[in-house]
Amino acid sequence: MIIKKTKISDLADCEMIYASARKFMAEAGNPNQWNGSYPGIPEILADIAAGTGYVCEDEGEVVAVFHYSVGDDPTYKKIYEGVWKSDEPYAVIHRVAVKHHGRGIIDFIFRECFEASPHLRIDTHRDNLPMQRVLRRCGFEYCGIIHLANGDERLAFEKI
Repeated sequence: MIIKKTKISDLADCEMIYASARKFMAEAGNPNQWNGSYPGIPEILADIAAGTGYVCEDEGEVVAVFHYSVGDDPTYKKIYEGVWKSDEPYAVIHRVAVKHHGRGIIDFIFRECFEASPHLRIDTHRDNLPMQRVLRRCGFEYCGIIHLANGDERLAFEKI
């Protein structure tokens, strides 16, 4: 597997992976984290424009899409009912979605991101139990609660 920047030519694959992820999340008891068409074309295009959109390919097939950026995330400035492990510079992973479950794709992505930046932060919805299990398995620790710009609550995790 390889990770590379998302290109316009990856748009249809990314959109399909996000649509599949929304369905999977709803079926797994998490219908509220990603609903409607979020994330979708606007987020993918914004990530491409900002240079923060990435895909994971396996033998030329796009098997995952995600956002990865280095630097402060405004939603992580305040944390409630806990504390961050460190105030040192960090990278952020958002909107991770995979095409195939159970093949170690997310583990690979998290490993590669951690190699690139050995201080990572990520958040997920309280109802996203599959992602919480993956985060803990991959060495992320629960730190507390953050709020998105729209006020929605998320569980915050960090790995150093």
